[in-house]
Amino acid sequence: MSRKVIVMLFVVAVVAASLGVVFSQGARKSAGAAKPSRAETGGASSAPSSGHAVPEPHMKMTGARAPRPGDHKRAEALADRARAAIEKYRDYRVALRDGYQILLPGVPQKMYHFNNARHYWEAERGFDPTHPTSLLYEKTADGYRLIGVMYTAAADLTEDELDERIPLSVAAWHQHVNVCLPEGDPLENLFGNGTRLGLDGSISTESACREAGGRFYPRLFGWMVHLYPYERTAREMWSVERQMADGSGHAH
Repeated sequence: MSRKVIVMLFVVAVVAASLGVVFSQGARKSAGAAKPSRAETGGASSAPSSGHAVPEPHMKMTGARAPRPGDHKRAEALADRARAAIEKYRDYRVALRDGYQILLPGVPQKMYHFNNARHYWEAERGFDPTHPTSLLYEKTADGYRLIGVMYTAAADLTEDELDERIPLSVAAWHQHVNVCLPEGDPLENLFGNGTRLGLDGSISTESACREAGGRFYPRLFGWMVHLYPYERTAREMWSVERQMADGSGHAH
């Protein structure tokens, strides 16, 4: 796979995390009470036995693990390191000067990802909590307010390897999977294609996608996890729900 293709897929993955909550909310309203067929979803439930809630059929989550001695302290220390590393980026202009780029600044989003390609490539090979792939911001009247970070990891890492990075008793990594997109540029077709196609669509099987004339992506990219180090509790810091359409978080 060429570097150009990999970079394109990275952008697709981050677009998914950034925009899915915005467009999926509107798509659900337009869908009304209609439910996808078993052929479209493969008869699969969006709630795994792991205990982590999955709000969409296009999200794959790591399994929740029982807490082990040291897990909480390890996660707490990681959050402390991340908080210290990004403190200077409360001024988003410093982030821009340091090589972070705003993803689709002109598109309304719940949270904006400022992405660093160099940190992404580092994360494919190892883990440095002070070098997040993305900084997470909320839009304000006069700029952006820093709320957290996103870490990424190679798609082929095992859950044991992800657990070595961040305890799975505390955090849940996710992937975007089983997505049916119209033919063409993935960036142009992730959302707004009715109720069947796209990251917010009901189709999540290859056969149903083929019948709809789409292109099926078993997985758009690798592992991702959000951290909100300015929150008060571990549950709030590692919230999966916050990035969803109805998620909530505290203001700072």
